Amino acid sequence: MNAVRLNPPATLTKPGIVQDHQVRATIPLASSKSESNRALIIDALTGFRCDLQNLSTARDTQTMIRLLKSEDTTADVLDAGTTMRFLTAYFSVTGQHKIMTGTPRMCERPIGILVDALRALGADITYLKNEGYPPLQINGFAASAESTNRLSIRGDVSSQYISALVMIAPLLPNGLTLELTGAIGSRPYIEMTLEQMRYFGADVRADWEAKTITVAPRPYVPKPYAIESDWSGASYWYSVAALATDETAEINLLGLKAKSLQGDSAIVSIMRLLGVESTFTDTGVRLTKIPTHQTMVWDFTDCPDLAQTVAVCAAVKGVVLRMTGIESLKIKETDRVAALQAELQKIGAELVELETNHLYEVHQLAIAPPGPATIATYDDHRMAMAFAPVAMQQEIIIEEPGVVAKSYPSFWEDMARVATVEFITE
Repeated sequence: MNAVRLNPPATLTKPGIVQDHQVRATIPLASSKSESNRALIIDALTGFRCDLQNLSTARDTQTMIRLLKSEDTTADVLDAGTTMRFLTAYFSVTGQHKIMTGTPRMCERPIGILVDALRALGADITYLKNEGYPPLQINGFAASAESTNRLSIRGDVSSQYISALVMIAPLLPNGLTLELTGAIGSRPYIEMTLEQMRYFGADVRADWEAKTITVAPRPYVPKPYAIESDWSGASYWYSVAALATDETAEINLLGLKAKSLQGDSAIVSIMRLLGVESTFTDTGVRLTKIPTHQTMVWDFTDCPDLAQTVAVCAAVKGVVLRMTGIESLKIKETDRVAALQAELQKIGAELVELETNHLYEVHQLAIAPPGPATIATYDDHRMAMAFAPVAMQQEIIIEEPGVVAKSYPSFWEDMARVATVEFITE
């Protein structure tokens, strides 16, 4: 077993006298893989003529970079869902011949909605195994002046399908109008895509009341672009601050902006309810402790990647948390709802489904299980990082800690600034 054991380091003031560990840390956050991956696709669509700065070192982004440069006929995205969806659209519109594949779990994640849309635009795509799922064979693109420039697509399945389509739209002969049906999930991620497209010269308009996005057939303009730090990565430090027993705890997160394109900047408002105040500075944001609400309700429709972190933090603090908008978690790297239900029990809490596929509640169990918890990570980077801040209050063991490389390769190194970190190999 590969694992990491985490403990809150104690401070010895005098021989035999231990007080709560003071939490003071400055964290040079990883840059946003969401922004990086979108910028990389747009750069590729300009013929790689943009100057992209501060690209993410996350495995997902590095996989994107590798595959964009590769001349191999097979593009193995590993476990990177964004990379799978964005590259499927990119390779299609640029008329390439590629086999798209990934890990066994990736080949269980649906892609049929995106493939159907790309086929309607002129892509020749076939499934190599199961209908609606990778691996795929892309056999070029045959868009013409007569091709459709209007598509209807569900808004409640994956915002990445929508982002993948609108990013390639400036290259289509007649542009594209997308009609979004049903509820629109993860809308901030779509808005991030649109803002980056506009920055690079795209003519794109969104009418959220009419649920339409319209992109004119106008090429991107190459420009320099600097990637912001990652608000998803910041969320784990908000949890560290919330769970710190030191009431004077202070954590400075570098490279974040008060006006961010990233939907996960919602963590500022969420964590204010869980006892963390944010103060923006010239270099980022400073986290300090404030009183905690004992109950809270939050709709995670626009920020589903924050749900695990917030659920664990609320569980440890004894806050009763009601959650909606987490249906999409079931088709992520793992079924994150099921994973949370299994692992929260190990730290004395539970996630209960109150209304099928809609309303969930996190609350503490009457009797906590004994001993340090050993948390399974299910090949999911966010499971590892969501549970790591529990170490601010008790010993915890996280299995397969290497999964963090997907989005935050330096996470354990950074955690060592506030906790005792010991790697275990058996």
